[in-house]
Amino acid sequence: MNLFTIAWKSICQRALPSTLTTLSVALGVALMVMVLVINGTVSRMFSQSATGYHLVVGAKGSPLQLVLNTIFFMDRPIENLPYKYYETLKKNSAVVHAIPFNLGDTTADGRFRIVGTIPEYFDVEYIPGRRFQFRQGRPLQGGFEAVIGARVARAYGWTLGSRFPIAHGGNLDDVHAEQFEVTGILAPTGTPNDRAVFIHLDGFYSIAGHEKPLEEARQQEAARASGEAPILLPGSGTAGGQPRKIKRGADPANPPAEANPADQPVPASPETKAPVATAPAGQVREVNRDQKEVTAILLQMKTDTLAYLYAPRINKAPVAQAANPIAQIDRLLRDLVGNVRTLLLVLTMLIIVVSGISIFVSIYNSMSERRREIAILRALGARRSTVLSIIVAEAVLLCLLGWLVGIALGHGLVFAAAPWVESRSDVLIDPWHIEKWEFLLLPLILGLGLIVGLLPGLSAYRVDVARGLQS
Repeated sequence: MNLFTIAWKSICQRALPSTLTTLSVALGVALMVMVLVINGTVSRMFSQSATGYHLVVGAKGSPLQLVLNTIFFMDRPIENLPYKYYETLKKNSAVVHAIPFNLGDTTADGRFRIVGTIPEYFDVEYIPGRRFQFRQGRPLQGGFEAVIGARVARAYGWTLGSRFPIAHGGNLDDVHAEQFEVTGILAPTGTPNDRAVFIHLDGFYSIAGHEKPLEEARQQEAARASGEAPILLPGSGTAGGQPRKIKRGADPANPPAEANPADQPVPASPETKAPVATAPAGQVREVNRDQKEVTAILLQMKTDTLAYLYAPRINKAPVAQAANPIAQIDRLLRDLVGNVRTLLLVLTMLIIVVSGISIFVSIYNSMSERRREIAILRALGARRSTVLSIIVAEAVLLCLLGWLVGIALGHGLVFAAAPWVESRSDVLIDPWHIEKWEFLLLPLILGLGLIVGLLPGLSAYRVDVARGLQS
């Protein structure tokens, strides 16, 4: 009969206190497992949602606000950029995909964001290795068409062919007369795309009030061009990929004629006026490109190095800023979520330490009842070191059993909570995903068992055989 067999029989003899002690360890481990799994899921969700694009380009302001608004559809848009600026970036030889976003509007009740974009958005990997899948329907093709996320479809019960209006700027008292038709429903992605409504950019610009007054657009363009700082734009096909300088007073969204004649702005006559929105509601109309704006531009570059090099060039110009979404989200997770995660882990570690103390108290209190048992073992030839090893093995077995139960209980609770969390937050949780930190729990638990079993073991080590047999 080996040491662990004797220790196990001793545990079985004291079934109730051993069960309670094991349960206290299991609860601590289960809580830590839940914290690790949920924190890992949230961290992956935030980082993965931001990894589909190298850069997010938007108006000057807070880069974190730009990322939260564009990638996660949170917070308010900062300002808009000229549509011509988007066209310039799109023609850049280093850019693989340039996706415009127009944000600010919401569904009629204000629950979900409206995103004006182009069909190309659904062809690009939103996370490396993962593309959009359509549960029903097809991507945008034009006009007043809409593709809705999985949560939007579930919340409103919309199906293919459903029609809905949108609220201008999120103002529920200003609902546009135009109706958009659902032509596609996305499969769940576990990202903010599940709670967004995507409409075609042509339909967005066709809504009265979405175009900028022509005179105001030209005044803003002139103001940007007269900035004191030199405007640096990525070289669109320029030799060596060097940035080109645009002199003061030039159009910041278009290169000079010698660099790219195709983008040279056409002088407008004084008689040019903004087109009047006379088209019937629901009918696409042409809008002067000078009056078009975009809220943000999602950029996929050819390489990570190009993204790293071009971001400062865009930021030096007074027109726009370029934010690395991964860097911004990492900073957010580190500065805010990271502190909360650390606090929760410390609390769960304290729970496990308290469980270890309960194991110590349980075994130590049993020493007085087990003096005769220990004395008999000694009388039968067991060494002092053997008795010490049996007590330590008992503590280790209790901790190991608590770890096994805690791992199963923690993942089981996450499994039970996953549907509830998904239905309310669109966070897809894999309850059986093993976080790397879980592997550190086992040696920690075994080390705890060795420590808390040592003092009771030393007490058993000192038991006098003669007195023990008389007790």
